[in-house]
Amino acid sequence: MPLKIIRQDITKMPVDAIVNTTNEEMIGYSGVDLAVHRRAGADLDAECAKIAPLGLGTVKMTKGYNLDAKFIIHTSGPVWQGGLNGESIILRSCYNEALKLAYESGFESIAFPLISAGAYGYPKDQVLKFAIQVITEFLYEHELMVYICIHDPDSYEFSRNLYRELSEILSQTESFDNETHCSVRYEAPRASMRAPIAYAPRCSAPQPEESGSVAGQSLHEYMKKMDKSFAYKLFDYIDEKGLTDVECYKKANVDKKTFSKIKCNPDKYKPSKHTAVAFAIALKLNLDETQELLASAGLTLSRSFTFDRIIRYFIQKGNYDIFEINEALFEFDQVLLGC
Repeated sequence: MPLKIIRQDITKMPVDAIVNTTNEEMIGYSGVDLAVHRRAGADLDAECAKIAPLGLGTVKMTKGYNLDAKFIIHTSGPVWQGGLNGESIILRSCYNEALKLAYESGFESIAFPLISAGAYGYPKDQVLKFAIQVITEFLYEHELMVYICIHDPDSYEFSRNLYRELSEILSQTESFDNETHCSVRYEAPRASMRAPIAYAPRCSAPQPEESGSVAGQSLHEYMKKMDKSFAYKLFDYIDEKGLTDVECYKKANVDKKTFSKIKCNPDKYKPSKHTAVAFAIALKLNLDETQELLASAGLTLSRSFTFDRIIRYFIQKGNYDIFEINEALFEFDQVLLGC
């Protein structure tokens, strides 16, 4: 399942478990810890008193009580001391141990704050990037829906240089891309469900409108010459890029259930735009290839919308880091890639 960065108060997340970044005594002094204890109620205070203390980088679980979450996974993060005293080792343990506990408990969803980014002073931009790295590594091997909750818009620092560059690009009215075209190339039919039999040759360049080609044809005959659907285009690219299905949907930040829908209903499945683009990023498609994949679902990347231009920017830069792209989309209040 995917990782999502959202603007939300973690105490209001309706998930199996939220992670509470607390102190070794498990007493809600400040920040997220205080908010969790206040909303969960006195029963949480009593349970925490029974199971304390909590070692650095370790986790313990309690009920969620008055929270929307069923359970709370408590962890004690590091105090920032300049980064030379093992802070990253402790922080990694906090995220990993919480993820492992959630998975071993059979949970389907978990929400994290930015651990140690408040009163403990860990640089906020470093925590976000570190959390994404650790969680992504875990999700390559496990199925779990993970949220990173950023309640305060100032609680992380997006790259100022990238923000300025994107802002300048988005303020421009003229096109900033340099699309190229390629010749038609035929692909032989393939066996199994990935081998539709009545499709036109594939081309990564937009096809010109047909002119006069329907003369003498019935609508039924004309419809037999439809291009491949999104699912078949996607399967073609997965094979062409040498990825497995699992590698592809993991890299796309898409969950297993969604990919199963694509495989089970390849002729009927129509993706949302952000899901289709996520697959294009996972497959490292160039701009023409991305447009081809999107066109198979009746979509396109225009030059008129913020989301589209941000995606164009990253593709043309050759930057296919889906989480860095999602950071940029998040900064500009756009829908994130994946599902």
